Amino acid sequence: MKINQAFRGGWYHATMDRDRKNRRRLTPLWRAVIEVAFIIFLFYSNLLMGEFTGIAGRGKTLVFAVSDIFTGVNFSIAILSALIGYLVFEYLRKKL
Repeated sequence: MKINQAFRGGWYHATMDRDRKNRRRLTPLWRAVIEVAFIIFLFYSNLLMGEFTGIAGRGKTLVFAVSDIFTGVNFSIAILSALIGYLVFEYLRKKL
């Protein structure tokens, strides 16, 4: 009856904490950094996909496309958009 012993003892190692209430949450600063970085990633991936669509993508290499989208203006737009997006989602998170 090894199966019953596995259910009785649990599937986790004995040194692992079984109390789910004691989980450590991300600090608000780390959560903000992760969310802003993810929004910036989505912004740049959208720009990169746009470089290779239709007529604009003919004959372009990946190096040329990356050098075309990583500019100071695009970075400032990405940061501003990410901060606005983070603030909007925080507002909705607290409101709902």
